[in-house]
Amino acid sequence: MTTRRYCLALLAALLLSGVSAGIIAAEPMLTKWMGQTVYVPLYSHIYADERYKNKPFNLTATLSIRNTDMDTPIRLQAVDYYDSGGTKLRGYLDSPVTLPPLASVRYIVRETDTTGGSGAKFLVTWEAEPGVTEPIVESIMIGTKLQQGISFVSRGKVIKGKKVER
Repeated sequence: MTTRRYCLALLAALLLSGVSAGIIAAEPMLTKWMGQTVYVPLYSHIYADERYKNKPFNLTATLSIRNTDMDTPIRLQAVDYYDSGGTKLRGYLDSPVTLPPLASVRYIVRETDTTGGSGAKFLVTWEAEPGVTEPIVESIMIGTKLQQGISFVSRGKVIKGKKVER
């Protein structure tokens, strides 16, 4: 048997024997979190049309927080709204709020509320024990004027967090 045939036969035997099955069948390990602070961009208005000399196009914005864990609740510690300059405008929670497994909650900034400006943002702080799969935290903006409609989504970015040690 030539060396090439020998190598091919050995490779085939390894594949058929299941040596690689452990690698192929291995389940990916999900990162679990015990808490995070999430920065979520939000736009109370945008500039959409030059014809109106940079006149703002006001938007209604919804902050959506979704617990993606199937077994464990998360506790929202803070949901705070900031303006373009980084000044906190208001907090949406008087006390922590528990979000059950697979549940979601929303917070709305009305179209008429332009105090946040085009660089508004939310900071969302949550905790969980034991660790959970990472929640989805995003903002959805929508606006209509005459026959024009605008909508888009902005995903949150973790700026501080505590992973479960493995």
